[in-house]
Amino acid sequence: MYHGKTILGFIPARAGSKGVPGKNLRPLAGKPLIVHTIETARASGVFDCLLVSTDGDEIARVAREAGAEVPFMRPAELATDAARGIDVLSHAMAWCEEHGRLYDWVMVLQPTSPLRNVNDILGACRLMLERNARAVVSVCEVDHHPWWCNTLPEDLNMENFLRPEVLNLNRQELPVFYRLNGAIYLGEWKFLKKGSSFYGVGTYAYIMPQERSVDIDREMDFVLADVLLRDMK
Repeated sequence: MYHGKTILGFIPARAGSKGVPGKNLRPLAGKPLIVHTIETARASGVFDCLLVSTDGDEIARVAREAGAEVPFMRPAELATDAARGIDVLSHAMAWCEEHGRLYDWVMVLQPTSPLRNVNDILGACRLMLERNARAVVSVCEVDHHPWWCNTLPEDLNMENFLRPEVLNLNRQELPVFYRLNGAIYLGEWKFLKKGSSFYGVGTYAYIMPQERSVDIDREMDFVLADVLLRDMK
C-alpha cells in the first residue's frame, strides 16, 4: 500500500522470445533476468501483491522462489508475438476481480528493464499522487535526436535528408525529445478498465535517466545492462 492506495505489481514474462531466446531466465549479473525486477519491486514495499503472468513452467518456478505470486498460467493465445501487452494485463486484472482481489492501482514492471530501481518505483507513485494522475508512464531522453533522422530513397541520395532549419544547429540548440523506456506503466485500476490504455488526458511522464533505461531486446542490450548493473553495485 502507498499512502492509502492498494497496488498490484504486474510482471509479464512469456517464455518465448525471438530477439534473445529465453531472455527472462537468462543470467544477468549473476541472477535470472526476471529476478532483478522481482527483487526491486519487493524492496520498494509498495505492492500489496506482486503477480507474474507467464506461460513458462520454469519462469513460474523461478518467480515464486524470488517471492512473486504465479496464481495462473497465461493462456496460449496471449503468449504469442502478436499478443498485445494491454490484453495480457486485462486478463490478469479480470482474474483478480473474479477472485475478489481488487486494487486501486496497477503497475506494470517488464523484466526487460532490469535497471529501474526502488526510487523509480516510488517516484512514479509519488507523481501519481502529486498530479492526481490517471496514469504515469516512464520515459527517458532519446539517444539520437529525431531531427537528425529520416528515411532514405532507393538510391540512398541524402539531398533532403535533413530539414534546412536543422542543418546548422548544434545538439545543444535542439529541443529535448523523450522516448518510452518500458520500465514503468502505472495506472488507476478503474481508468485502465474503462479505456484499455495507459494514455489519456490524465497521463503524466516519469522521467528516468538513460543509464537506467536499458530495454533488453537484443544481445547487445544484455552486455550493456550487465556492465551497468555491475558498475552500480
